[in-house]
Amino acid sequence: MSQNVTSAIPKPEHPRPQLVRDKWMNLNGTWGFEIDAGDSGLERGLTTRELNSGIRVPFAPESVLSGIGHVDFMEAVWYRRTVTIPADWAGQNVLLHFGAVDHDATVWVNGVEVARHRGGFTPFTADLGGVVEPGADAVIVVRARDSRHGMQARGKQATWYNNTHCQYTRTTGIWQTVWMEAVPEVYIKHLRMTPNLADSSITVEVPISQNRTGHTVSAILSDGSGGRVEASIKADLDLTPTLHLNIPAELLRPWSIEDPFLYDLEVNVLDDAGDVVDHVDSYAAIRSIALDGKVVRINGEAVFQRLVLDQGYWPDSLMTSPDEAALIKDIELSMAAGFNGARLHQKVFEERFLYHADRLGYLLWGEFGDWGVSGAGTVGHNQQPTPSFVAQWLEVLRRDYNHPAIIGWCPLNETHQVLHDRLTVLDDVTQAMFLATKLADPTRPVIDASGYSHRIRETDIYDAHSYQQDPERFRIEQEGLAENKPYINRKEDGQEYSVPYAGQPYFVSEFGGIWWNESEAKQAADGTDLSTSWGYGQRVGSEEEFYGRFDGLCSVLLENPDMFGYCYTQLTDVFQEKNGIFAFDRSTKFDLARIRASQTRQAAVETRGK
Repeated sequence: MSQNVTSAIPKPEHPRPQLVRDKWMNLNGTWGFEIDAGDSGLERGLTTRELNSGIRVPFAPESVLSGIGHVDFMEAVWYRRTVTIPADWAGQNVLLHFGAVDHDATVWVNGVEVARHRGGFTPFTADLGGVVEPGADAVIVVRARDSRHGMQARGKQATWYNNTHCQYTRTTGIWQTVWMEAVPEVYIKHLRMTPNLADSSITVEVPISQNRTGHTVSAILSDGSGGRVEASIKADLDLTPTLHLNIPAELLRPWSIEDPFLYDLEVNVLDDAGDVVDHVDSYAAIRSIALDGKVVRINGEAVFQRLVLDQGYWPDSLMTSPDEAALIKDIELSMAAGFNGARLHQKVFEERFLYHADRLGYLLWGEFGDWGVSGAGTVGHNQQPTPSFVAQWLEVLRRDYNHPAIIGWCPLNETHQVLHDRLTVLDDVTQAMFLATKLADPTRPVIDASGYSHRIRETDIYDAHSYQQDPERFRIEQEGLAENKPYINRKEDGQEYSVPYAGQPYFVSEFGGIWWNESEAKQAADGTDLSTSWGYGQRVGSEEEFYGRFDGLCSVLLENPDMFGYCYTQLTDVFQEKNGIFAFDRSTKFDLARIRASQTRQAAVETRGK
């Protein structure tokens, strides 16, 4: 059966736009639910009985849209739903997919454990072969453990009860789409598409479930106007059949922010009789990324990256977008303000957000939600690093490798730890995540850790975070880059966080954060300010003062010929953090024409990089 999209199903769109089959079923909607405060549910039989309340999946129980709205800590939560597998899936295997479950998940179907997964940001799949057949009922039970204690990648989720500064309401349990699909015995597991603009080709690796004798894998790339490129290869000679799609000049159309062109892609597995046994629809793009001294080139051109920090939170749904329109709106708002991309900050965004960035020409830096690992323990946000970060990050890279909008990776953020003469777990984890990223994806630049502790000398990109609010002081702070002595984050006592700068492309990957809320500013002016809001530096006294400060800070970086980009903090207010270009509900705070004018002047590096 094809997906029947109705308003009754939250977020009904296919969650994986680059690997789509016809036979799939969205399982979002009402599930049984129970909070397990003592994580004793397994002993109390929660795998075998109905649960005591209901929840609206895929919204986390802390959120308003879930129907729960419980914001206190939950050691564990349970979900339960009975689903009838479509009878017309007969002869197929059934895969049960979870977009993301925070944090440690166990899944049972009809009383059989079918999956375990660690990590709150990445997808996982359970093969239900031998457990349930098409036409039968599947009783799905999920336990998600999300302890406030111990080593865990949380991103911006507060480890104390209240939201404070830039720590936000937690997300527990299922927070991305749950779905099923039918696949044949020999099926495509995923696709890995590598563009090579230099020789006008796209390589498509096609891992399949079995390399059966006589089977072939084929791919058809089309431009939507009749132009086609085809390739096929035997499926029984290599563990991962690899196709090379050579694009003739008349069909070559590189992806760029001005022309974000996407080719349609069909991939098939055919049996020895030539019949299609598996078919997926996808899309692909061709573009290049290269480093030239301090310049980052896209398709050979220096493109100043006018990025905005995007936390990806919404008032009523937290880390989950309320609907598809919300994902699109955030990109469109950012572009309307003059940004050409985003640093996706401290969470792994829903894949449909990446799809819309692909089609709209919106640059992205992918990031893991580690903040702020320091080796200092679990107090506040100072989480201990753990080797499981590496496994989770590799799952991110596998899921998101194919998206042309992603132009760089940032495994870690603000790893606050000074350099000293003994190696730490943080050093091991940083090295492992950097090397894993380079091995998994040699096509994109990698920052070892954004801001503060650069610990890898060969990091592709060097950056710093600076919330200096005075434009002239900011200019003085940043002018050393011309002599290869850039601003580097250090502790107040002068201890070093980072290995020395070695001439890499450099940008200020967090700046601004200008604190402004009109109603609170009026209260402050008359001495009745009772707000608990937060932002960086001294709050501006008027909207006009904001424009002057914003323009001045942007000018410092745009006019620096050695700066390849910047990332302004941030796209929207988030809870008490009132330093967004837009309010938390996405309403307008400023004159976007003035914000845009401050950013869209030609950057010095774009002139130098011609």
